[in-house]
Amino acid sequence: MTSRQDEASSRVRALAELAEQRAAVMPPASAAPPVRPAGVPVLGADASWPQCPKGMGIPERPTQGSPMPVPEAEYVVLGLTNGPGFTENPCLADQVDWVRERGLMAAAYAVASLPSAAQVEEHGADGPYDGATDLGALANTGYQQGLANVATMRRAGLGSPIVWVDVEPVPDFDWGSDTAVNGAVVEGAVRAYADADYEVGVYSTPHLWTRVVGDLALGLPEWRAAGQTSRAEALDRCGPDWSIQGGAPVLGQWVEAGRDQNVTCPGIETDLGRWFHQY
Repeated sequence: MTSRQDEASSRVRALAELAEQRAAVMPPASAAPPVRPAGVPVLGADASWPQCPKGMGIPERPTQGSPMPVPEAEYVVLGLTNGPGFTENPCLADQVDWVRERGLMAAAYAVASLPSAAQVEEHGADGPYDGATDLGALANTGYQQGLANVATMRRAGLGSPIVWVDVEPVPDFDWGSDTAVNGAVVEGAVRAYADADYEVGVYSTPHLWTRVVGDLALGLPEWRAAGQTSRAEALDRCGPDWSIQGGAPVLGQWVEAGRDQNVTCPGIETDLGRWFHQY
């Protein structure tokens, strides 16, 4: 079989898998979020595998039983992975139920990570890129990371209009020094979510983004991390000085009292339905 035929066959397989995932049971259509007054930021949070009960997770990422969001949070961005790609948040369905029971808004994020050689061998030929090239095989593997996360999200019944791609160092699964290699994986994951009809955004900081993928500029919406600082600092990250890759600011995040907390950037509060599924 020629390389062109191989590429066509790989794309057919990837699209067939995507069609199966699109046919999976989805949550009910999102209700309209309550109208918020302009100029008033909306408080939210994010949660993932650390909030699962202890005794779960992969060996490198044992769950911690960390507290779920504060009662004042109006939305929760839920993590799909147990750290690196091709691992599942082991209690995602329970976290979706937690959000649903409280009638909150929800969205999804997923960590992207450098695949192992074995993962590239398994997935490198399956996707929309030329798997005969090194970067194409990596991009296809990133694409398959994304498709796996879409399947995880849909099995758990998590509704979200967007998937935020978390790009930062991943301890024990860290990115390599070649930013072109890392960027191929990220671009593949981004394409997978877009092909599955989700809006795609980026979670990172300017420093971490550059460290991982260099000057890659996708122009996607941005969720900007401020670390162990304050709500005021998280809001400051909405400004132009903190642009990650040329996209519009949507959320600022900070860590307080052992919880990841988030606040909407100016103007986002008037169109929350674009960014969150209302349960």
